[in-house]
Parts: sequence; C-alpha cells; structure tokens
Amino acid sequence: MSGWSERRTRPGVLAGLRDQLRDVLGARVLDSEAVRDQHSRDEAFHQALPDLVAFPQTAEEIASILRACKAYECPVTPWGAGTSLEGNALASQGGLCLSLARMDRILSVDSEDMLVVVEAGVRRLQLDGELKGTGLFFPIDPGADATLGGMAATRASGTTAVKYGTMRENVLSCTVVLADGRIVRTRSRAPKSAAGYDLTGLFVGSEGTLGIISDLTLRLRPVPECVATLVCGFDDLAQAVGCVVDTMQLGLPVLRIEFMDAAMAIAINAFAKLALPETATLLVELSGGPSEVKETQAVFAAVMAERGGNLIGTETTAEGRSALWKGRHNALYASRAQRPGGKVLITDVCVPISQLTQCLVETRADLNRSSLPATIAGHVGDGNFHAFICVDPDNAAEIEEAEALHFRMAERAIRCGGTCTGEHGIGLGKKRLLELELGAATPLLADIKRALDPSGILNPDKVFDMPLR
Repeated sequence: MSGWSERRTRPGVLAGLRDQLRDVLGARVLDSEAVRDQHSRDEAFHQALPDLVAFPQTAEEIASILRACKAYECPVTPWGAGTSLEGNALASQGGLCLSLARMDRILSVDSEDMLVVVEAGVRRLQLDGELKGTGLFFPIDPGADATLGGMAATRASGTTAVKYGTMRENVLSCTVVLADGRIVRTRSRAPKSAAGYDLTGLFVGSEGTLGIISDLTLRLRPVPECVATLVCGFDDLAQAVGCVVDTMQLGLPVLRIEFMDAAMAIAINAFAKLALPETATLLVELSGGPSEVKETQAVFAAVMAERGGNLIGTETTAEGRSALWKGRHNALYASRAQRPGGKVLITDVCVPISQLTQCLVETRADLNRSSLPATIAGHVGDGNFHAFICVDPDNAAEIEEAEALHFRMAERAIRCGGTCTGEHGIGLGKKRLLELELGAATPLLADIKRALDPSGILNPDKVFDMPLR
C-alpha cells in the first residue's frame, strides 16, 4: 500500500478531514465501527475497512467531498449496494467510502423518447416498480438488486444481454463528478451523436477510478407482448453448449439463453425448491408476438432435438417464469449453500461463440480435477460464463487453489480470443489478467487515469496499480 495506508494511522489528519466533511454533510459523515463494517465487504470474499463513510445527496456535495479528499490526499471509494464480485467497491487503502445510497431519486420518466433519468443510488428493482404501467422497462438484469450507478460503473449485463446488450449500450449519458470537483455531463439526449470523444463510454465501466457518476440517462424498451421460458435438459455439457452455438448462429431472436451444468442444477433445485433436470440444462426465453414466439419455439425445438436435448417444460405465466429466473439469479447463494460456512470465488469470462464449447468443456474438466466443489452457469448466448468455486475462507491453501483455477480459466478464455471478464469488471481480483489480455495497451489506461485523477485518489488499487502521488 502507498501514501494513505501509512497516513491513516495519523488520527489528527483523519479527524481534520472528518470535521471538514461534516461542515458540508453534517451527520451524514460517519466513522462508527458498525457502519464501516457494513461497507467493508462485497458478495465474494474480499474485505477492506474504510475509515469514514459519507452519504452525499447531490452532485454538488460529491464535488465538495472530492475537493476536500484531494486536499488531504485521501482515497475515495464509491459504493452502491455492495453487490460487486471483484472487490470493485472496497476501500482497500482505507480512506473514505462514498455511499450513493441516499441519491435514490428517479428524476424523470420520458415515455415518448423512451428514456429515464435516475440518480446513481436508484436500485434496479426500484426502477422496475416505477415503470410498471408505462409499457416500458429497463432491460439490464444482472440478478442482484444493484444500484444503477454501480451497474454503469462496472459495465454490468446479465441474462438479457444477448438481446438488449450491456450497460454500455443502454446508458445514453451521465453526470460525472471529477477528482478535482468539476461536474460534467457526458453528452446530449439525442439518440445518436458524433460530437467529440465518447465520454459516456469512458466512464461506463471505469469502476469509479475516473470520476463519480451522480446521475444517468437510461434507454427504456417496450415490454414484450408474449414471453415463454423453456426448460431443456441434455445428457452432457457439450450437447447443451452446442445447441446454444447453433441457436445463435441461426440468428434466432432469443431474449435469454442460460446454461447450468449438472452441479449447478442440483444446487439450485436444493436451494430454490425447483425441479430442473439435474443434468446440463438450458433456460431459453423467447419474446415477441404470440405467432413469433410460437414459430421461434418450433425452430428451436428442432435445433435442440438435433443436439440430443429434451424439452422438460414451458412456462408462459409471469409467476412461473419468475420462479425459474429467481432460482437462476440465486446461483451464488445456491452454490454457497452446498458448503455451509464457505465463501465463493466467482469467475467470469467471455469468449467468441465459436470457441464457447471448447472453452467451457475444458473449464469443467479442470474443475473436476480440483479438490474444491464448483458449479458453472452462464449467459452463454453472448459467450459469457461463470464458475462458482467454494472455499473455506480461513484456508489459505484452498484460496490459492481457487485462484489458480480462476487464472487458468481466464487465461484459456484469452487464448481463445476472449476476455477475462464479461461483466464483473477488474476490481482487485483481475488486475494481472487485464495486463495479460491487453498487453501493450494497458499503459494507455494508466495515462487516462493520470489525466483525470493525477493524485490517484479515486478508487485506488482497482483495475491497475497506481499509487497516490
């Protein structure tokens, strides 16, 4: 650790910053052990304790906070809902945790332009509730009830990305507070623009290392007229993944196409009380008009049969589909429940669809050789899949083995022309892999970081190592 990790032992400096911030935020700056602990862990096994936690309510307050932290050379780590998986939002050098939880207003819903403006702390399910009855919805569904600012910061995607894309395609613009306190808007509300650099794209996926997103303008989509979810079982993993590849190469208009290996199907059945086939399983969701869904299902059924699959069931009611997807979204908790008291290292890679079968089969074989229990699930329609590796958090040898499995899985994906992360981001856990993937392009990221945050106060340690000045 650099700079602040040494200075955090100087209580006078910390007290001075706290008092200055309280002049701006009052009681919304806290240093109690309980609040700090609440903001010290994410959904994986990373953990880091901040020194202070602040709860701004406006972009102007964020600007005041950043100016003060720059003066004190204090690290600032933005926090959404704590659902990240790579330590993206943890204060690994101490300092200030800047929680966006109280910036949770939905500012406007524009049905005609199919846009919504939200503050960064608005949660995904909160927005879903606000949009009911409008005929529109926000399509990005990572499973967790994450904040939309956090989803933008990590360039999240999830089960519907195969049809609607990721946060990159669905954030039109955002307001960002820079490290020096400047407040900027990244672009206009026009459907497309060729004006200047793509500043929105720069900040979406930057994990809070370049600026703090305070609000976002998001694209909305029409609610599909008809939706059907198919449950399909296969005798082996390669057959199931081959069916996915065939489906995508045919251009079938699927809304979601999710894979679970046998171990994951067993875990989800036990946790969510479902009756999935306890073999390689696909959940395939189709949407559109009734005739379109019927025609697509007939073509998919033929593709599935050629790959040796069986249609186990079809859900068309909202309640039935919700139960299936709730089970799939709880894959982390289902995997964790297989080993009470354990933690889960969750990997995340994405490969070209032509390489999906080979990469996934080799990954499962590598996991089978391990002593650790592991499951696989994935948004395989766009080549993205995850392994959930259960470890004893107090067993250093197990953690080392899990990290070695993770490294080999990511290295394999990169060798196949893919990426070490399709949606989780780099955070603390994938920095070495980022260099392996980008090679000579990696220093360009550091150049951009230095240009926007020369003191290195914004979410240090994440994406790549750059010490405080």
